[in-house]
Amino acid sequence: MSDDILRRLSDCVELGKANATSPFPPQLKGLPGADELCQQALAAGVPPGDILEKALVVGMRRIGEKFGCGEAFVPEMLLSARAMTAAMAHLRPFFASGQVKRRGVFVIGTVQGDLHDIGKNIVAMVVEGAGWEVVDLGTDVKPERLLSAVAAHPGCAVGLSALLTTTMVNMEAIVREIRERHPGTQILVGGAPVTAEFCRKIGASHYSPDPHGAVRYLDSVAGA
Repeated sequence: MSDDILRRLSDCVELGKANATSPFPPQLKGLPGADELCQQALAAGVPPGDILEKALVVGMRRIGEKFGCGEAFVPEMLLSARAMTAAMAHLRPFFASGQVKRRGVFVIGTVQGDLHDIGKNIVAMVVEGAGWEVVDLGTDVKPERLLSAVAAHPGCAVGLSALLTTTMVNMEAIVREIRERHPGTQILVGGAPVTAEFCRKIGASHYSPDPHGAVRYLDSVAGA
């Protein structure tokens, strides 16, 4: 029974079925969504860690892979993230109590001068769905605010986003400051104008064109 609930929950996350009233996807209309299935799993005694690892992470990984290879797009990603968030609401008390451990802390924000947040939001939600605690600083994040967040979460990884060529240059200065004050911090960069070459030039740790690649990298360094 628990395996069936976890399978259905992972499908709901992948397909963006947040709850029973959600009209998407049409083939699941009227059926329980991620919200109800997570509650059912907990009531059936499924460990919260299994719900995270065997359902939410699996569903977000599948939609992330589809997004990375062009089989899913921003609307599908947002629906999946909404479904994941609906289930995660029931798991947060277990994270707070320490019963379920996060893989690490990920501080993310759009750099100073840039107000775009769709890409940043998707990455944040996918990373959270992969079992990380996400500290989302929002947009137009000034260097001092980012540095304060890094200092408040020792050992965290950092994600920097920019959509404009005029603002992506601000990444270089903040990467330098993070390196000076918190050596060894993993710094991921992304956004439409950002490239792997630019990542290397400014001394960041990793560039990924999609959120699933960011999760893969974070998981690899977390397990190092």
